[in-house]
Amino acid sequence: MNITKLEDIFNLALQSRIFLNREFLLPDYVPEELPHRDKQIMKLGSILAPALANSRPQNVFIYGLTGTGKTAVTRYVLRKMLEKDDKKIAFSYINCRMNDTNYRVLVDLIKSLGKQVPFTGLSTAEVLNRFTEYLDRKNRIMIVVLDEVDYLVKKSGDNILYHLTRLNSILKKSKLSIIGITNDLNFISYLDSRVKSSLCERELIFPPYTTQELEDILIRRAEKALRKEAIGNGVISLCAAIAAKQNGDCRLALDLLLKSAEIAEEEGLSKITEDIVRRAQREIERDLVIDLVKSMPFHLKMILFSIYLLKERGDKRITTGDVYDFYKKLGNKLGIDIVTHRRVSDIISELDTLGIVNSKIVSLGRYGRTKIINLSASKKSIIMGLREDNYFTTIIDEILKTNYR
Repeated sequence: MNITKLEDIFNLALQSRIFLNREFLLPDYVPEELPHRDKQIMKLGSILAPALANSRPQNVFIYGLTGTGKTAVTRYVLRKMLEKDDKKIAFSYINCRMNDTNYRVLVDLIKSLGKQVPFTGLSTAEVLNRFTEYLDRKNRIMIVVLDEVDYLVKKSGDNILYHLTRLNSILKKSKLSIIGITNDLNFISYLDSRVKSSLCERELIFPPYTTQELEDILIRRAEKALRKEAIGNGVISLCAAIAAKQNGDCRLALDLLLKSAEIAEEEGLSKITEDIVRRAQREIERDLVIDLVKSMPFHLKMILFSIYLLKERGDKRITTGDVYDFYKKLGNKLGIDIVTHRRVSDIISELDTLGIVNSKIVSLGRYGRTKIINLSASKKSIIMGLREDNYFTTIIDEILKTNYR
């Protein structure tokens, strides 16, 4: 490694012409003020406020698309509550995308109480009993935040939610309240009716940010994160406009500005321009698709790969039936059990929701209706995402040798 060049990189960070403090653009930073979310802050605060008077707040479920401020508002309100009184209240934040099994959730809950249990070796029932015992000793109101809770339920079911919502009938000195957060507006349909009635005592909907709101948020963050002279004309407005078209996603707006600033700095420039923002947009979109495809379950990858191969083969009009037939042939060739035609149709709808494909229902007259499917994401990003899975890389290489037959 060239030590001189490495020193140059370090010195560039220390004497940045772009950044004042990049922390203010990071997604996990929660500012002292959350503009344009006063209504949601006040509503959530009023729901949780009884905890300060030693009464259990109602469970609350928070819905909203990605980047609408759900997690930031929740963390903000809980932080303010702890500043008010940290003797009566305890809280635990769990990202269910990272901790997507009942066991892991319970282990994290116990850890938040200052206790430890083995990562494996105990039954889930035993870990739940220990959590109940440890919590009751604390003599507190505990608020548990289950962020992206749909990942937990889709992978492991809602059994842990059922037990947590009924824990208050066992606890004698402490009480437990749950805040569930999801991007999936249809999530409630996955829940057992018993869980639904207990978990969704109160509900909050977070609307997307408008272009003007996103621009205001970026201006406030940029004042602390970036040098004033480093921000070119139209940069903030362009970041806001791009994010507004993506369902008012504030996280994307911040990522765009951060990525643009990083590109400018890495290239030794003194100013962020609109052209750099466009380049940052392309890089972020590519990275998002790769990460999304990489984390997909196996059969989602198989269906996506089938659509990819049909497009590569030159098929102009791809229907659900075409995808199912090709996927079935692919599964038989590889000796893999396949899912039903109906499940394939559901998976195509999921890929559409994720923005990876675009499916449009069209009428076939007396033959009924079908979906016409096209790829929305770039083919290159899709293949790069699939190749992140070593097993799938083998499948890709084997299929490509046969020229898609």
